Amino acid sequence: MAMDGGMPLADRLPAHGTIRSRKKTGLRRLLLHPVAKPLLFAACLLPFAWLVLALFTQQLGANPAEALQHATGIWALRFLCLALAVTPLRVRTGTPQLARFRRMLGLFVFFYACLHLLTYLWFDMWFAWADIAADIPQRPFILAGFATWLALLPLALTSTNKMIRRLGARRWKRLHRLVYAVAALALLHFFWMRSGKHNYAEVWFYAAIIGLLLLERVLRSYQRKRQARVGALR
Repeated sequence: MAMDGGMPLADRLPAHGTIRSRKKTGLRRLLLHPVAKPLLFAACLLPFAWLVLALFTQQLGANPAEALQHATGIWALRFLCLALAVTPLRVRTGTPQLARFRRMLGLFVFFYACLHLLTYLWFDMWFAWADIAADIPQRPFILAGFATWLALLPLALTSTNKMIRRLGARRWKRLHRLVYAVAALALLHFFWMRSGKHNYAEVWFYAAIIGLLLLERVLRSYQRKRQARVGALR
């Protein structure tokens, strides 16, 4: 059926691919907008703000220290999942602009991990350093948690552009593969912590997410190597 001077209606409608392209262009513009990073920064601070408010308004239950420990640890794990998800999302969606948020998400992993460690040092041990030194090797889940924080430390310290230039891209990338050890140690810490109560539901949930994200990276690396071998044979 023709309308408007004989032009078919289907020819006047935008193609599905064009609509998708416009949406992707709009998303890229949003991700590159100057306020995108400040908005993400503010959003990342919302859990911390809520915890502070809940602490001062006595909304953390009968054991606020335990609630703070759990919440800061969970948020560190959640931000780790988000940081690990950036590259797969960037590649799968063809949105390279997502990469500009990865550093911030990684630093918030360290931020909430520091808060998590602080709750242990303060509320559990009251900064009794001799007792802390004796306690860490005696309790496996504390040892795993402290090892996780130690593995995060060099990643946070070398996150700046200046450190990337100083180390060189290749050495920097090699160092930041520690994130895989961080993920494994964080899950081990969580597993051992929950073993006393035999409550592993949350552990398996986050283990599944991290496992899928790491599997995607392995598959992508395999595909790149396979394509390189095929290209070398041609």
